[in-house]
Amino acid sequence: MELIDAHCHLDFPAFDGRREAVMREAAALGVVRLVIPGVRAADWQRVVSCAEVIHGIHYCLGIHPWFVQEHDWQDLERLRALLVAGGERCVGVGECGLDRLQGELSAQMPCFEAQVDIAGELKLPLVIHSVRAHDEVASVLKRKGFSGRALVHGFAGSYQQARKLVDAGCMIGVGGIITYARARKTRDTLSRLPLSCLVLETDAPDMPPAGVAAGGNSPVYLPDFLTELAQLRGEPAENMAQVLYANACRLYGWPE
Repeated sequence: MELIDAHCHLDFPAFDGRREAVMREAAALGVVRLVIPGVRAADWQRVVSCAEVIHGIHYCLGIHPWFVQEHDWQDLERLRALLVAGGERCVGVGECGLDRLQGELSAQMPCFEAQVDIAGELKLPLVIHSVRAHDEVASVLKRKGFSGRALVHGFAGSYQQARKLVDAGCMIGVGGIITYARARKTRDTLSRLPLSCLVLETDAPDMPPAGVAAGGNSPVYLPDFLTELAQLRGEPAENMAQVLYANACRLYGWPE
C-alpha cells in the first residue's frame, strides 16, 4: 500500500536531527509522500528548505490564524510572490483558516479571505485550519466563489458540518482523533462521509493518536490511522488505501 500524509509539520523543531530517519521509517511503512504546510512568514524558508533536501516532501505556504497579528498586507504580497516562484514541490496555500478558540474571528477573517483569493487566482488548493468555525469557513468559500480544491485538516465535528464543507468543495482530513473512542461524533462522521472526500494526515508532531504522548506524533503512525478508519467503516484497508491515495493526488494536483 502507498500512503500520502497530506498535512505534517516535519519542519518543526521536534524533528530536528532526525527528519531523514523519520522519512525512511515512514517510507518503509508505505508513506511515499508528505506535505508540509507553512504557518507563518518567519518559517516559510525553513519549510521550503525541508522540501528541497528530502525526497518525497512537498510544501504549502500560508498564514495560520494563530499568527495573523504577526503579519501585514506586505506579507500577503510576499506570500503570493513565493507561491508564484515555487517549483513543483510547492503544491498549495496554507495553512490558513479560522479558529474561534484562539483570538477573534474578526481579526482572522481578512487574512483568510486574502489567502482564499490567492489560491483562486493561482489555481492552488487551500489547506484550511478550522476550529469551531466550520460554518464560517464554508460561508467564506461560497461568498468568494472559490471553486478550487481544499482540505479542512484535522476535522472534528458533526456530520452536518462536514457535509456543508464537502458541498463547498472541501476534502476532510482524517487524523489522530479517529483513534480516540471518546471522539464519537467525529468517528461517526468519518464513518458516514463518502470515501472520495477523505484524505489521511498526521499533523505531526501535534494531534497524536491514542497512547502517544503530546508532541510525539509522527508520519510513521499514518498506517495506524488507515487501519482505524477501515475498521470504523467496515471496509478492506487495501482497497481504501488506493482511494485515499488517489484523493490526495487529486487534492494536490499530482498524477494518480
